[in-house]
Amino acid sequence: MNYQPLAFIGAGNMARAIIQGLLAEGYPPALLRATTSSTTSAAAAEEALGISVSSDNLTAVSGAEVVVLAVKPQMLAQVCQPLKGALGNKLVISVAAGVETTTLEHWLGEELALVRIMPNTPCQIGKGASGLFANARVSTEQRQFTAQLAAATGTFVWVEEEQLMHAITAVSGSGPAYFFHFFAAMMAAAVELGLSPEQARELTLQTASGAAALAAASDEHVTELKQRVMSPGGTTEQAINVFEQAQLTDIVSRAMRAAAARSESLAQALRPRP
Repeated sequence: MNYQPLAFIGAGNMARAIIQGLLAEGYPPALLRATTSSTTSAAAAEEALGISVSSDNLTAVSGAEVVVLAVKPQMLAQVCQPLKGALGNKLVISVAAGVETTTLEHWLGEELALVRIMPNTPCQIGKGASGLFANARVSTEQRQFTAQLAAATGTFVWVEEEQLMHAITAVSGSGPAYFFHFFAAMMAAAVELGLSPEQARELTLQTASGAAALAAASDEHVTELKQRVMSPGGTTEQAINVFEQAQLTDIVSRAMRAAAARSESLAQALRPRP
């Protein structure tokens, strides 16, 4: 891995997931630093992460080659204001959902090498799925370094059009919640059928994990894998028929379109006014 001094502005869940992933991959702790909003929270984060954490954003970025903006979108404009003119040739990576590169440039007051990452919560255990977009000023070396960061928390894909980050949000950014919702429904139904809550949880989660692992290991389309579970007139076919009658495919499509539309509306709300 190419090690560079790295500053995280923000030390919340996603920043911690990336930092912990990097440390697990052998990234030198001395090259990592982070900031929080107060000295009290900084002390707690420093103890939890084992890296230098302060509440001084300007000092943190001054010694860094790469700066990761890891605060909530609604807080980002306020955080960026004092950083105007302080970033120079540094690579700036943003994990803030819905904040476009042109908006970041406006807030930071200069043309920068900018990468957006849309991660998801399984990044916390190294099983994340992230989408990445780089603007035209990001060099090949900077793209490679960003890929190393993303790989430390799971898998990732690059998109070449920033508009596609809304689709990434709908698929992997929001996606874990879709599965958690379905898991909860399966567990509740299993309990109604007589299993204990513990049995329902164990069987549901292992079935989901096994199905995902099988799909990832197979060259066949998931539709074909589904067909292999379904015997004509069998139990699985009866369940799938209920899903089809309820138009599950259409429901999923409408849900994901709603997520993408909301991502786009948030981006529009954060754009600077002329």
